[in-house]
Amino acid sequence: MKITGKLVLLLALTSTIPLSANDKKKTGNERGILEKMEAVPCGSKQTGLAGLGAFWGSAGITHINSNEKLCPQYLLRTDQMDYEIRPIDLKHATILPIGKEGEFTIKGKDMILTMTEGSDQKARSYEVVSMNPPNPPDSGGEKSPSPSGSDH
Repeated sequence: MKITGKLVLLLALTSTIPLSANDKKKTGNERGILEKMEAVPCGSKQTGLAGLGAFWGSAGITHINSNEKLCPQYLLRTDQMDYEIRPIDLKHATILPIGKEGEFTIKGKDMILTMTEGSDQKARSYEVVSMNPPNPPDSGGEKSPSPSGSDH
C-alpha cells in the first residue's frame, strides 16, 4: 500500500513538470513589413556590334542600342531599422507583396527573406543596399513648447 501511494504521488509530480521548458521555436529571425517598392537604375544593357573590336570599327559598323536597366528595390521596415534591399538574382526576381510581413536573417551584406503570409513562402536572397534608423513618426499636431512673453 505504501508503494502504490508513493507511485501515485511520483506520477502526479512528474505530470505537473512540463516536458519541454522552452516550447517556443527560436529561429533567430527578425520580422519586418515591406513598405514600398521602387524601380531604380542598376546598370545599363548594351546590345550591338561595337564589342567585336577593330574589325567592325574599320568597316564603320558601330551601332549600339543602349537602354538603362531598372531593378526593383524594396524598403523593409522593422522596429529598429529600415533596410533597402534589391534581389541578387535579377533574371528571376519575384515581385513581393507590399504591406505584407516577412521574416529575414542577415548574413554579411546579404539578406535571406521569407514572406510569412501568402502562398509563396520560398526563401530568397537580397542584397542590402542601405540600413538606416527608422524615421520618427510625425508629431501629428503636437506643438513643441516655445518661450512666450508673460504679462506680469
